[in-house]
Amino acid sequence: MASLFTHPAPALALAVALGPNVIPPRLAVVMVLASVLPDLDVAGFAFGVQYAEAAGHRGLSHSLVFAVGLGLLAALAAPRLRAKRLIAFFGVFLAVLSHTLLDAATTGGLGVAFFWPFDETRHFLPWRPIAVSPFSPAAFFSAWGKRVILSELRWVWAPCLILAFGGMVIRRVKNNKATL
Repeated sequence: MASLFTHPAPALALAVALGPNVIPPRLAVVMVLASVLPDLDVAGFAFGVQYAEAAGHRGLSHSLVFAVGLGLLAALAAPRLRAKRLIAFFGVFLAVLSHTLLDAATTGGLGVAFFWPFDETRHFLPWRPIAVSPFSPAAFFSAWGKRVILSELRWVWAPCLILAFGGMVIRRVKNNKATL
């Protein structure tokens, strides 16, 4: 998996790039929470759920059906999020999908059950540049953890920063043209 610190990066980048008029702050917070929510499946280990089971890590909570379901819940909650329903749906859907895609781009694990419940096969992306993050906090503060952080900075944080700042620049230029 990508690290807990990195999963929110795409959601944050999207919120910053589009700005608060499109992604209100409440929706941005929900998007960040949605981006880490799939990894709550690791709690199943404490209850004997095996990694490779549908309810195991990177199983149903990493599926497209799960992303769509959370997106639909966000659409229903859109008035409370002060967002348009379609924006709330896609914001949360993309936040969860980014989690799934980041995990599918890592170098370890069993893959991601993209197509659950129709197919429980675990998949990776053809290109897997992100070093898989350890489960253990102690292992995270080791050479392995350093490798993960450097990998995530290169393959996730750098593109997300470009997206965020690029969006900010485009919005600023657009606003300046509107005031001329």
